[in-house]
Amino acid sequence: MSLPQEQFDELLQRTALASLFYYPEIAVDDADYNIEKDLTYCLEPVSGLDADDLNELRAVVGRVIANPSAHRAELIELVIGLAPGPSAE
Repeated sequence: MSLPQEQFDELLQRTALASLFYYPEIAVDDADYNIEKDLTYCLEPVSGLDADDLNELRAVVGRVIANPSAHRAELIELVIGLAPGPSAE
């Protein structure tokens, strides 16, 4: 299954926003914080992926939220791999 451009764009925007507001001490400083909420928010626009692809995407998004500089290329590579192939015209 592939990830349409609109879903790709929304996923990246939401992941970038979540990573901007993440800081390592948040789990200690804010008892209400749960990264699962951020992951659910980021993946909300994504539909149509099989369970394995979705689980892999969820894991990568979590790593990007926690450390964008170290993992952003991994996310881009994964999403490009999930992109639909060129359409025959």
